[in-house]
Amino acid sequence: MAYIMVDIEADGPIPGDYSMISFAAVVVKTGLEQSFYATLKPISNNWIPNALKVSGHSREQTLDAAEPLVVMQDFDRWLTEEVKERPYFISDNNGFDWQFINWYFHHFLHHNPFGHSSSNLGSLYKGIVKDTYKDFKHLRQTEHTHHPLDDAKGNAEALLIIKQQYGLKIKL
Repeated sequence: MAYIMVDIEADGPIPGDYSMISFAAVVVKTGLEQSFYATLKPISNNWIPNALKVSGHSREQTLDAAEPLVVMQDFDRWLTEEVKERPYFISDNNGFDWQFINWYFHHFLHHNPFGHSSSNLGSLYKGIVKDTYKDFKHLRQTEHTHHPLDDAKGNAEALLIIKQQYGLKIKL
């Protein structure tokens, strides 16, 4: 299994009614050399200005982005070419990130190469340190900027540190 750290930015709280405007994925292994990043044209006329503002994109910029079908085809191809094992989805907030990636894959490609499972990095860390009030964010090396590639990379760095410093049994 290959762990793929994913982060998305959206212009609203749910897929379908709102749009995923950008996302990134990083293969979690030493060096973090394999990554994917894309921006997507909105699929809906609905958008929440404050949600979009977090990403640093304007509505006009999002309207000039790539077609979602093409982006999801490119992401699917990247996963096939870059990941020789079964890809496994993990993110800082998989309840949010997973719903968009899953919806977009099924809506545009009628399948999700990640299958039906995902993991939450924060929950994993809480279990390792046996404290539901602790978070892993101090383990990030790359600054959390709300650019999906920075955020996915920082979260992947944290997972590598959890493996190294806390003895997490995980094949990366």
